[in-house]
Amino acid sequence: IGTNDFLLDGQRFQIRCGEIHAPRVPPEYWRHRLQMAKAMGLNTVCAYLFWNMHEPRPGEFNWSGPADAAEFCRLAQEEGLWVILRPGPYACAEWEMGGFPWWLLKHDDIKLRTRDPRYLDAVKRYMREVGRVLGSQQVTKGGPILMVQVENEYGFYGKDAEYMGELRQVLLDSGFDVPLFACNPKDHL
Repeated sequence: IGTNDFLLDGQRFQIRCGEIHAPRVPPEYWRHRLQMAKAMGLNTVCAYLFWNMHEPRPGEFNWSGPADAAEFCRLAQEEGLWVILRPGPYACAEWEMGGFPWWLLKHDDIKLRTRDPRYLDAVKRYMREVGRVLGSQQVTKGGPILMVQVENEYGFYGKDAEYMGELRQVLLDSGFDVPLFACNPKDHL
């Protein structure tokens, strides 16, 4: 990140990005959708991860079929596109429970999107797995992932900057070394 611009290989880089929610598109159409995004003039796609797809039960992870985020990123790179990764833990995107897995609610009094240790421990396990699967896809390692989002529009929900700091640290501890960002209006957090 330069003084006034994003930089790629030391050169000014304008990110022209659109969303493609891979799980909403059959995998056999991913390449075609990416080609259409490129044909529209985009150079980057945002890729949400939906936690409930990737960890349907505590500690059981799924990265196959519509949940194969690594393959989606590989295809994006093959098609000459960069990726902005939005791993959650909360995604929203009008996805069931914002992407949270159902099993979090087995604790009647759990506080989601807070520093509740039961929630954060689950987030840490999930993000470590995300780092294991997608960490090698970062631009710093030759992959297409330029940036990673910390949470999703948290400022519309809460005001706990320490919570956001914890999530930032979780991503760092999970091996992410590209720029991290958050989508929040400046007066919301």
